[in-house]
Amino acid sequence: MTDPVIAQNGPYPMELEAGEYWWCACGHSKTQPFCDGSHQGTGFNPVQMTLTEKSQVYLCGCKYTSTPPFCDGSHDLLEPDAD
Repeated sequence: MTDPVIAQNGPYPMELEAGEYWWCACGHSKTQPFCDGSHQGTGFNPVQMTLTEKSQVYLCGCKYTSTPPFCDGSHDLLEPDAD
């Protein structure tokens, strides 16, 4: 498996309705931060997220979080030219 593509060097702040979502872990999706199936053949799989009520979330954009799908600030530790 290779490293994920950095889609955005920071979180995606979003207010989402209750429901099931699939977060893109590979960084290739054109519908960031959600999966569009572009991970096929990359060795990455999307991460399922289920919200039971409308919620404000901060979804990871750099794909290096240790708490997927949520941002943990890992983007602050990446080299500036990492993307």
